[in-house]
Amino acid sequence: MHAVSRAILVTGASSGIGRAITRRLLQLGHRVIGTSRDSRRFEWVHPRFYPMPLDLADLSAIAPFAKRLQQDFPDLDAVVFAAGYGRFGALEQHSQAQIEQLMTVNFTAQACLTRALLPQLKQQARANLLYIGSEAALKGSRNGSIYCASKFALRGFSQALREECGKSGVRVSLINPGMVDTAFFETLHFAPGKQAGQALSADDVADAALYILQAGPHLVIDEINLGPACKVVDFKKPPHQP
Repeated sequence: MHAVSRAILVTGASSGIGRAITRRLLQLGHRVIGTSRDSRRFEWVHPRFYPMPLDLADLSAIAPFAKRLQQDFPDLDAVVFAAGYGRFGALEQHSQAQIEQLMTVNFTAQACLTRALLPQLKQQARANLLYIGSEAALKGSRNGSIYCASKFALRGFSQALREECGKSGVRVSLINPGMVDTAFFETLHFAPGKQAGQALSADDVADAALYILQAGPHLVIDEINLGPACKVVDFKKPPHQP
């Protein structure tokens, strides 16, 4: 465990996995810069929490955000990429704009933000880049062509980047969770089961994230795959059905 407070950026910190990771980091005494499309979504005030708006769907916002972040937090030494969303259905049910936005938020913007921050991170004695992937990065699934593509891209990116950063102090890691009981499923036609063991919790993923971030300097954790003890998928009834 780090005895010294670290400056850590968490994207998507206002809800779900990002929120759980943020809370745990604050409890451990770290300073957390948390992003959301709308910083008014943050429900708490903490002396070591610094909310910053960032819409990953807008690639033009990446460079100015990174510049301000590096100016305000020159000791930034870790980034947790927890922002993302899901859209599912047959390929022909996705418009071109929907494909572009899903790939942008779940992959392209994360690659661009990494590129902008990497030179500063390499100047630190040690640093972490941690990406929250998905079980969808391990195997393609029906009605998940574009979502799986975005997560496969993120996984391949993190694997290659790990090799590129091998001689620096930057450690690149990936967590691939199965279904996590969060607001991620609010707009989808399916959700994980509600019984114990049928879904992961956001805190389960936060535990894995802290394990990676707290690992000793001699250790690089490449990838962690998480899944519930008994995966159950519940399909929601359309509104017109009784």
